[in-house]
Amino acid sequence: MRNPKIYILLFILSLALCSCEFSAKEKEQNEWINLFNGKDLENWIVKIHHHETGDNYANTFRVENGTIQVNYDNYEDFDERYGHLFYKEPFSSFHLKFRYRFSDQWMEDAPSYTYRNSGVMFHSQAPETILKEQDWPISVEFQMLARESEGETRPTGNMCSPGTEVYYEGEMDPRHCINSTSNTYEWDQWIDAELIVYSDSLVIHKINGKKVLEYTKPQIGGGVANGYDPGIKIDGKPLTEGYIGLQAEGQGVEFKDIKIKKLD
Repeated sequence: MRNPKIYILLFILSLALCSCEFSAKEKEQNEWINLFNGKDLENWIVKIHHHETGDNYANTFRVENGTIQVNYDNYEDFDERYGHLFYKEPFSSFHLKFRYRFSDQWMEDAPSYTYRNSGVMFHSQAPETILKEQDWPISVEFQMLARESEGETRPTGNMCSPGTEVYYEGEMDPRHCINSTSNTYEWDQWIDAELIVYSDSLVIHKINGKKVLEYTKPQIGGGVANGYDPGIKIDGKPLTEGYIGLQAEGQGVEFKDIKIKKLD
């Protein structure tokens, strides 16, 4: 007769091995990845309107004091040079955290709405597919705003949609931008921002740890973006993944502590 204790022991060992395997996978999935090394723009790709991909015109994007800066001190005029700094690889479902604050720089020939205004693009088309004379990438934007004048309400953590559309409160929303419920913050405050994205289903925006906006079904569609390759803009196509890009619209801004966790 076989010893039942041996089978019990083998069963316990197999459970322990499975537990270790799942723990390792869970740990790997829950690890935060630093997208910015605090020293240089390694692993980031520049695309600026009127310029080829990779041309960091006038050193627009640079690293100073452990932050990524959008800086215009080498510009004579803005000339619609809308810029984006993309991380090198796409993401699908993820939790992104970053900190930002504005500087006192603003290019006066930039559109007035760009004052104390910037953003982080996500689910964007690949930087190498953005044409030289394309103004904005087809993407969804986590929009950042700061107070423009005393007493004015101006929330941050909003959603804007160049060449895309989203569902808000169960219906496709025709607005280019949807405001969040956040407080209004001063331009020189460091703000903690979070973006939680589940592929093409659910998107959540957080400001200083508080959920301020939620929407669903990001997809290609709508207007605003110009000069794109028509083969890229397939209206109605769900946005299941894409690139993350820091925006430069004529307003100086700093980013730091940029990290991401991939989600199932």
